[in-house]
Amino acid sequence: MATAVNAKPKPVNKLKGFLFSRPEKPYVNPYLGGVVLGIVLFMAIFLTGNGLGASGGLNRYVVFLENIIAPEHIDRVAYLLKMAGGEKNPLDDWIVFVTTGAILGGFVSGWIHGRLKVETNRGPRISVKTRWVLAFTGGAIMSFGARMARGCTSGQALSGGATLSAGSWAVMFAIFAGAYALAYFVRKEWN
Repeated sequence: MATAVNAKPKPVNKLKGFLFSRPEKPYVNPYLGGVVLGIVLFMAIFLTGNGLGASGGLNRYVVFLENIIAPEHIDRVAYLLKMAGGEKNPLDDWIVFVTTGAILGGFVSGWIHGRLKVETNRGPRISVKTRWVLAFTGGAIMSFGARMARGCTSGQALSGGATLSAGSWAVMFAIFAGAYALAYFVRKEWN
């Protein structure tokens, strides 16, 4: 005689389901995206007098934490003293709001379009660990370069390029040339 067993369903993490279980929507047309980005850039310059960028905001987040942990170091470095030290708050700058908006906007857009997920994109010949090492190494190099170039690719290409800054155009050509030159050596990691 068979008896029916009432199996209790496993509890589902409602937050996880809310965040990660949305249907995936197609990407926006790249030409439409470019037009919208141009309008956002124009409005940023028109309304605030400043363009778009992210590295300055991230830099200010780091200086904020450094000011909490080692304020005496801030007081000894002229570059950091311009942003913090004394009564100055490194988060009191327009670029912090742009960076925060980009992070939150990316998160919300990913959620709305069903693309919010935890994953590591990699080629079939590379381990997850190696992919993370390469990603952090590349990110560190680009971060250092962004500080040396006085702006990230967003600030240089979008804001500087829109104002026809020769230096911004030179930086972007150098970034693309460097990326194409390096791609040859790391292509096996993706194929």
